[in-house]
Order: sequence, then C-alpha cells, then structure tokens
Amino acid sequence: MAAQGSGALVERAACEHLQQQGLALLAHNFRSRSGEIDLIMRDDDCVVFVEVRYRKSSQFGGGALSVNHRKRRKIIQTAEYFLLRNPQLKNVACRFDVIAATGRTHQPDLNWIRNAF
Repeated sequence: MAAQGSGALVERAACEHLQQQGLALLAHNFRSRSGEIDLIMRDDDCVVFVEVRYRKSSQFGGGALSVNHRKRRKIIQTAEYFLLRNPQLKNVACRFDVIAATGRTHQPDLNWIRNAF
C-alpha cells in the first residue's frame, strides 16, 4: 500500500482484517481531485468505502472522531468518482465504514465501524 510510514502499516493491518472477515479488496489509496479513499472493498453485493484512521491512543477521542463533515464530504465525492469510473458497479449497494486504529502500528487495535456515515 502506498501510504507513508505508520499509516501504511495500519492500512495493511486494516485490509488484512477486512479480508479475514470475507471482504475482497477492489482498490487501495484511490485518489481523485476531491480526495483519497484508503480502501475500497467488496462485501458480497456491497461496495464498501473504508477510511482508516490511526491514533496512538484514544485519549482525545480517537481516529473515528476525526472523520468530520468535511472529510466525509470528500470521501463521498471520491466514491462517486470511483463509481463513475467503474460502471459495472452502478447498481451495487454502497456503504461507508471507518476503521479506527490505536496502539502500536505493527499490531494495532482495530475498531471496525460499519455504516459509519
């Protein structure tokens, strides 16, 4: 995965966790003018857009709280662009998940929030 340093380790752990749960990776670090989506997965008949957020500790609210309105809007716009570029997915249900990670980057604690927004 192309992210930098600790972010790449956490994204890799998140991707592996989702794959162990039966999801299939469609794309990672997908970029558009609007922003970037860390992981795009397939969960049966659903496309899942996943934002991975890492914080060493959840003392100040953790990574999930950092996915604010502005960040959600960018993710949604990027997801729309992904779907335009992949017309075979136009009739597939979609959802937006967040994986909030804390702890050590090489073995993070992952909190998978389905339908986060």
